[in-house]
Amino acid sequence: MSGQNESRIRPSGRAAVVVLGDIGRSPRMQYHALSLARQAHLEVDIVAYGGSDPHSAVKEHKSIHINEMTQWPSNPRSFPKILHPLLLILKPLVQFFMLLWYLCVKIPKPDVFIVQNPPSVPTLVAVKLASWIRRSAFIIDWHNFGYTLLALSLGRNSRFVALYHWIEKHFGKMANGSLCVTKAMQHELSQNWGISATVLYDQPPDFFQPASLEEKHKLFCGIDKSLRTPYSLQDCLSNEVLTPDDDNPNVTLFTTQTGTDISLKWNRPALIVSSTSWTPDEDFSILLEAALMYDRRVSALLNEDDLKREDVFWQEIKGGKQYPRLLFIITGKGPEKEKYEHKMAKLNLKRVAFRTMWLEPEDYPLLLGSADLGVCLHTSSSGLDLPMKVVDMFGCGLPVCAVSYSCINELVEVDKNGLLFSSSSELADQFVTLFKGFPGECDELKSLRQGVLASRSSVNWATEWEANAKPLISKVIFDNSS
Repeated sequence: MSGQNESRIRPSGRAAVVVLGDIGRSPRMQYHALSLARQAHLEVDIVAYGGSDPHSAVKEHKSIHINEMTQWPSNPRSFPKILHPLLLILKPLVQFFMLLWYLCVKIPKPDVFIVQNPPSVPTLVAVKLASWIRRSAFIIDWHNFGYTLLALSLGRNSRFVALYHWIEKHFGKMANGSLCVTKAMQHELSQNWGISATVLYDQPPDFFQPASLEEKHKLFCGIDKSLRTPYSLQDCLSNEVLTPDDDNPNVTLFTTQTGTDISLKWNRPALIVSSTSWTPDEDFSILLEAALMYDRRVSALLNEDDLKREDVFWQEIKGGKQYPRLLFIITGKGPEKEKYEHKMAKLNLKRVAFRTMWLEPEDYPLLLGSADLGVCLHTSSSGLDLPMKVVDMFGCGLPVCAVSYSCINELVEVDKNGLLFSSSSELADQFVTLFKGFPGECDELKSLRQGVLASRSSVNWATEWEANAKPLISKVIFDNSS
């Protein structure tokens, strides 16, 4: 792209970022808004639903203006099942007119609309019409294919899915430009949809960094009480033999502070983080089964005596003995969260504990930067997108175990920055291998972390956006204004 076109990125100096979803749970679109404001020096209007707070960098930027639409209510349980198809028609109609109102009336005329896909219906239709009415350019950022997500609940052979697919493809081809998240998706769009797209890989912004010891200690002090509260009657974190230090506010499950000196405990649990939207495209039962297998395999490896006195048993568990306790912290919101919390409470685990929590946007990177391993259960409805959560983990120097699927190797390099698994048994084996001798002698885990740290320094979101998104946006705005 020529520098002449890039210099013309701002005929009127305004862009609109459109998300038919919770902006606080749409990190990539938040990063687009930040880059449009910081790197392209545009005024940015975000049109989205509220619900979760976006990052403070977005909320506090003087050139970013957030316009929150009214959320479509969840389906009332009393609504007759026979009328559910009516909701499938009524919901997008209401959303369509609300989007048009915001895009054509509520916000100033932008030079370009940048819209997240999916959802495709009615988003692409509304944005295309708004771009025609306001004579603005229209760019789609393809995160996945909407019809494949709909097929998870309705089935591939549903007429609604076929109609959704046609609308997504038809209006997708009407865009002035397209971005996508993988080379595999770029190839699919080119070969089967007739759409030329530029790959813009997800990259962590600068606030995703490895946490310092001081930051870890501050975070653990803030969440220590909730970590010691189990879902069931007891687990390996709550059923400890307490010492005088455990009542010290400067002592957490992971760290201790004496004066100004902070240190990590030698017998701390290994901290494993997984972020999930608690939806059907992430089978969380895989992680529960793997945790149970780890618990039983370690018990067998150590020839543990089930008849041992309970207080002695829990003290030995706390001591580590070759294999550590595992603490899984699961972050995120979604429809199946409560169901899995009930399953966690029923697990009879000796050296594994689960906790779920929702963190503020500023605390989530600190948790990732304080953890020992990340787990990703994303399988992709299309097989063509990549999980943003893994990108965030890598940004914080965290190695990952991820479910294997068609294009995940564009992100996870086996034995360099992570491992791939296809079953709960395979994941359990990885836990046993990676955490043997933790925290001092787990060489494979240390090697993966070194690999993440070595690769994370070369590229970040700002450089990726500058090289790939900005030239496309500049060209689209220039062509539309000439």
